[in-house]
Amino acid sequence: MTRSLSRDDAATITCPVCQTRFTPAGRQRYCSGACRKTAFRRRHQDPATDVPVPPARTRKDHTVYQCPACEQRLLGDQRCPDCGIFASRIGPGGSCPHCSEPVALADLLDQEVVIMPGNR
Repeated sequence: MTRSLSRDDAATITCPVCQTRFTPAGRQRYCSGACRKTAFRRRHQDPATDVPVPPARTRKDHTVYQCPACEQRLLGDQRCPDCGIFASRIGPGGSCPHCSEPVALADLLDQEVVIMPGNR
């Protein structure tokens, strides 16, 4: 057996939209007309569509590093294979199409390259 809500007008109830307590008049379920309209809109709105999120990509594969000891440039490798020490990051870049050596974009543009968080 289920219990029905009390229809006692002297009791206070909680508005299901804004969670404020109020004294209902008659069969009033919401504290105001605005909350009643909001509840109606929520019940009758279309379900939210899923936004496709692109897969995460690592920036390491496209980053040029330089060994502080031997000054060898590396593409995507943080540790120098000859010296065995960690290289410092130069910035984004890639392989030169002519000599296949790692080239940083900052070298080609003669200015610092800044990658914005949303534009990876």
